[in-house]
Amino acid sequence: MWVPRSLSFRLLILTIGFVMLSEVLIYTPSIARYRLTWMQERLAAAHLAALALDATPDGMVTEALNDELLDHVGAYFVSIDKGTEAPMTLARRPMPGVEARVDLRATSAIALILDAFMMLARTDQRVFEVVGRSPQNDRATVTIVVDEGPLRAAMWDYSWRILNLSIVISLMTAALVFLALRSLMVRPMQRITESMVAFRENPEDYQSDLPDEGRRDEIGVAVRELSAMKSGLRGALRQKTRLATLGTAVNKINHDLRNMLSTATLISDQLQLSSDPQVQKVAPPLMRAIDRAVTLCSRTVNFTRDTPALEIKRVPLAQVARDLAAEFEAARPDGFTVSYGGLPDLDIAADRDQIYRVFANLASNAAAAGASKILISPRLLDHRVRVEVTDDGPGIPDHAHEKLFQPFVYSTNPDGAGLGLTIARDVAQAHGGSLSLSKTGGGGTTFVLELPIPAADRWPVAAE
Repeated sequence: MWVPRSLSFRLLILTIGFVMLSEVLIYTPSIARYRLTWMQERLAAAHLAALALDATPDGMVTEALNDELLDHVGAYFVSIDKGTEAPMTLARRPMPGVEARVDLRATSAIALILDAFMMLARTDQRVFEVVGRSPQNDRATVTIVVDEGPLRAAMWDYSWRILNLSIVISLMTAALVFLALRSLMVRPMQRITESMVAFRENPEDYQSDLPDEGRRDEIGVAVRELSAMKSGLRGALRQKTRLATLGTAVNKINHDLRNMLSTATLISDQLQLSSDPQVQKVAPPLMRAIDRAVTLCSRTVNFTRDTPALEIKRVPLAQVARDLAAEFEAARPDGFTVSYGGLPDLDIAADRDQIYRVFANLASNAAAAGASKILISPRLLDHRVRVEVTDDGPGIPDHAHEKLFQPFVYSTNPDGAGLGLTIARDVAQAHGGSLSLSKTGGGGTTFVLELPIPAADRWPVAAE
C-alpha cells in the first residue's frame, strides 16, 4: 500500500534518508581528504621537477625547461628547502600575487574540513601557496604556488561522483531493507490488522483467523495472543448471546408465569382457612414454595434488564445500615442482626435504593450461609470510601472463589439463582466503584465495597 501514511511508504523514505545521512557523514571527511591528497600530489610532483636542477652544474635550467617543468606540476612557483643548502626554485615570469596560504605541516582534521567546504563555496579564482613536507623526503620542505580553480573543479567533480554513488547505494539499500522488513514485519502486521478488522465486522467468521507459523519473535507472540483473544471473546459472546436469549424468553413468559403464581397464591390462602388437618399441614410448605418461585422469577427478570438510571443523592451510610437492620429484624425472627461501626456522619453519593440493594444482597447471602450477624465498617481513603461488610458465617469454599460473581453459577442458598453478588457488583460498578471478596474462612467472610466521594464543590443535592 503505497500511500504517504502507510507503514511501507514511511519505512522506504526513512531508509533512504538514513542512508543519505550516512553518506553525508562519510562525504564530509572524504572531501577534506581529497583536497589534502591533491595538494600532496602537487608537492610530490614539485619535488621531482626540482630534481632537474641537481643535474645542472650551476643549478639553473633554461627558461623553456623551467616553464615545461612548472607546467608538469601545474604551478607558478616551486621551491625545495633541504635545510643544508640554498633552496632550489623554479618560477614563472611574471609571478602572480599570492592571496592565500596553506601550511600542511601544522593543521587539524577540523581545519581541513572547514577549509575544504570554504573552498567549495567560493566562486572567485585565487592563487594560493601550499607549504608541506615532501612525500619523498621528510626533511625537505616544498613550497608551491598554484591556481585554486583546478582544485575546486576537481573537488566538485569528486562531489558529484560521490552524490551519484550515494543515490545508487541509497536506493539499492533502501530496496533491500524495505523488502526484508516488509516480508518480516510489515506484511505480517498488515495481516494481523486485517484479521482484527475482519473480526470486528464478523466475530463468528473463522476465516479471519491467522495460522500459527511457529515464529518465536514478537510477531509470532502477537499472532498467538490475537488468536487466544478471539477464542475468549467468541466464548464470551456466545455466553452473552445465550444469556440475552434467556432474558428475552423469561421476559416473555414472566407475565403469564406471575399470573399463574398469583392464582396459586390465592388458592393457597384459601387452603390455609381450611380446618382439615392434612390441608393445614401441607399449606405452609406450599406457600413457601410459591414465594420462592416468585422471588426466583423476579430476580432472574431483574438481572436480564439493564441497570436502571441512577438518581445520585447525598446518602447517609449509617441510615442505610439502620434501614437494613430494621428490615432483617422484622423479616427474620431467628435473631440475625446488622450493626454499623465507625464514621457515623459519613455521607456517600449514591442512588439510595440501588446501594441499599447491594447491602441487602450481601446480608441475605450471609444469612443463607448460616451467619448470625454482619458488621458494616466504613473508612475514608483519598476521595474514596471503603466499606467492609463482615459476617460470622462458615466462610466460602475455595472452589467457589472464582465463581462468586458469575451469574447462575454459585449460591449459598440452595433455592437461589446465584445472582445476588452479580447484581451487587454491577450496581457498585454503575456507581463508579467496585465490589470484591477480601477474605473468607472459618471465622467469617469480608466483602469490600469501594465508592468514589465527589469533591467538596461537586456533591449532589441533599437526600430527601
